[in-house]
Amino acid sequence: MTTFQPASNKLSRTFSLLKQALKGGNHDFTQGSIRRAVLLLAIPMMLEMVMESVFAIVDLFFVGHLKNSSYAVQTVGLTESVLTIIYSLAIGLSMAATAVVARRMGEHNPVDAAKAGMQTISIALIINILIGGAGFYFAADILRVMGATAETIRMGVNYTRIMMGETIIIVLLFLINGIFRGAGNAAIAMRSLWIANIANIILCPLFVNGLGLFPGFGVTGAAIATTIGRGTGVCYQVYHLFNGRNMIKARMAYLRPHWEQAKAILKIALPGIFQFTIGSCSWIFLSRLVANVGGDEGSAGYQTAIRLLLFFMLPAWGMSNAAATLVGQNLGAKQPDRAEDSVYKTIKYNMIYMGFVTLISLAASSLLAAIFSNDVAVRQIASKALLIMSTGYIFYGIGMVMMSAFNGAGDTWATTKLNFIGFWLFQVPLAYVLAKTFNWGTTGVFIAIPISQTFIAVTSYLLFKRGNWKKVKV
Repeated sequence: MTTFQPASNKLSRTFSLLKQALKGGNHDFTQGSIRRAVLLLAIPMMLEMVMESVFAIVDLFFVGHLKNSSYAVQTVGLTESVLTIIYSLAIGLSMAATAVVARRMGEHNPVDAAKAGMQTISIALIINILIGGAGFYFAADILRVMGATAETIRMGVNYTRIMMGETIIIVLLFLINGIFRGAGNAAIAMRSLWIANIANIILCPLFVNGLGLFPGFGVTGAAIATTIGRGTGVCYQVYHLFNGRNMIKARMAYLRPHWEQAKAILKIALPGIFQFTIGSCSWIFLSRLVANVGGDEGSAGYQTAIRLLLFFMLPAWGMSNAAATLVGQNLGAKQPDRAEDSVYKTIKYNMIYMGFVTLISLAASSLLAAIFSNDVAVRQIASKALLIMSTGYIFYGIGMVMMSAFNGAGDTWATTKLNFIGFWLFQVPLAYVLAKTFNWGTTGVFIAIPISQTFIAVTSYLLFKRGNWKKVKV
């Protein structure tokens, strides 16, 4: 018995840590074990991002088995590509909320943390009234600009209208979760995505296929189910913001615009929005390039591979978000060395996860592609794309942690410049040259992605080592 006691104790501590991470609560991440702090944040953040990736995967699965599935898959993929601009807005605001809330919590000032979070929500509401309306009205034009054929536009325009019209829900889901992550309560953020996804998983087959209850709406039904699911998650978030039981105790009065505070938040958010918009627009360019050189089947295959890529990468992004919270709170507590150690610990865990995912992708790319499409040509292209892009997974993981560390410190201009150089001065030209000049077609686009992501990871690591992020005031 004595021989096995240490292993038994270790297993018991692991289960206890897992239970605490899933339960959530109010923790001080500026003290104690860094490993424990990383895991308490990373576990629910990874599970949160798993659920975010499931949204696109669920939609893709059901529409991929419709008649004329290549049109439906292309509609979902091209719309999601455009929505990445909205995600950029959501992530930029969320990142600013996380940075400011984490810094105030590290200073033990929860009231100002709540005020900052609510001011970010006010900004989001104002911006999205305009964006959502424009996206709904110009849905057909958006698909046309993205290279969709006339048949794809005819079949998918209502899907795009609904998805563009729900942008405020998308932004609030990201943003409020950013507030909770900054406060260190990642479990609430995780549960909101779980609730949203359970609703989507139940509703998607009902609205897409009907299942004998009523005629299905096809690809449009996927948009209806996703909107209801995300809306349910936002309702859960709002309840916990205002119920007074968490460290963030929001009040409606905090929504009233406070211009000085709003300016301070926008100072962080705007470069954050730019950095993700830069990346998103480059992905849009790549989608357009693939549609141009690969046609409908090439586009559908690429979109399938991208959805699978995101499914594996978003949990790593969730883990990297732990670095943002830990950097923000520890800088607020005047502990820059602890902030730096937290980043290196997070990189270690992210590399382990991404290495495991690489093996899965290399071994089962054909099987994974076959799950999401009935079309043989689409499967072949998706499998090839996944094989090539997965070679850079470990570097994706390193780069994500580095970017989150800069953002958590409030040094959002550093990541903006890195993204501009990495995507628009490196990835986009490389993809175009390989696809067009060397006539490698879609394969050239696929190859450009891991090469550019490796460049971004190495460059961001070297910049992080310089340590200027430790001096940023928020």
